[in-house]
Amino acid sequence: MSASIDLKDLQRRMDGALDALHKDFGSLRTGRASASLLDAINVEAYGSPTPINQVGTVSVPEPRMISVQVWDKELVGAVDKAIRNSPLGVNPVVEGTLLRIPIPPLNEERRAELAKAASSYAEHARVAIRNVRRDGMDTLKQMEKDGEISEDELKSQSDSVQKLTDDYVGKVDSSLKSKQDEIMQV
Repeated sequence: MSASIDLKDLQRRMDGALDALHKDFGSLRTGRASASLLDAINVEAYGSPTPINQVGTVSVPEPRMISVQVWDKELVGAVDKAIRNSPLGVNPVVEGTLLRIPIPPLNEERRAELAKAASSYAEHARVAIRNVRRDGMDTLKQMEKDGEISEDELKSQSDSVQKLTDDYVGKVDSSLKSKQDEIMQV
């Protein structure tokens, strides 16, 4: 009986890299409002940094507007400050415990910067996927060295790992292309 590498585990780990990429893409501001834009922002609340979605309700009432309904009125100033100091470049309008955040249209220079950032996120995802592939290949080489699999099985299973890697790199590339198209859309 011959051993084989756990392709499901490699696939799960590559899915993780793809999920992280989509989360990173969600934090990039395009011309449209998205509740996920605020995911990366932490508010100094109760003595510790807290994600905005844990101090209020984030919603998107209009295509170019995000609103944050802060639950504790004592935290409204801290939420306002955290959003203003974020790299998003937006200025909230405070109305009691509600913050309205208008999302201005992007200029051409900012679009180019965001497209470059998206490329950087995609490259990080590709590196993560290649690291998973390298781990899988190292495992296969060790299995051959230990006599668990033959040289032919090593070649066959290496091809399977490489095909899986190519599929996931293709998914990263197509995600990047669609995100860049979204960013550059005027």
